[in-house]
Amino acid sequence: MKEFVVDIPLRWGDMDAMAHLNNVIYFRLMEEARIRWFQQLGFPTLPTGEAPILAHVSCDFVRAMTYPGTALVRQIVTRVGRSSVEMSLSIEKEGEPGVTYATGRSVIVWYDYGTGKSMPWPEAVREAIT
Repeated sequence: MKEFVVDIPLRWGDMDAMAHLNNVIYFRLMEEARIRWFQQLGFPTLPTGEAPILAHVSCDFVRAMTYPGTALVRQIVTRVGRSSVEMSLSIEKEGEPGVTYATGRSVIVWYDYGTGKSMPWPEAVREAIT
């Protein structure tokens, strides 16, 4: 399946009192990668009508990441269902190839914002994803 990688500079304010990235920052890194992926696929930033929506996200913290640096978020589509797409994620740090700081999983659903219900992926979107 397709892989999408994005580099995101870390900010000094991303650290917590323990001098490493606050746990919520890992979710924000995954969110930024997801939104950039949506933009690459041509989805609107503020969806109306039909568009993707996040149904699930999880993160396993492998090791503490510290500032300064640039996070590399790797997202791989692992399954395309009728109305959902599952992705695995990993977060590394630029200049440290193969060192994983966090792993995650997300599920995106094609959603009708008018009815509040999931729908099958449109064929053109399915083709773009796979």
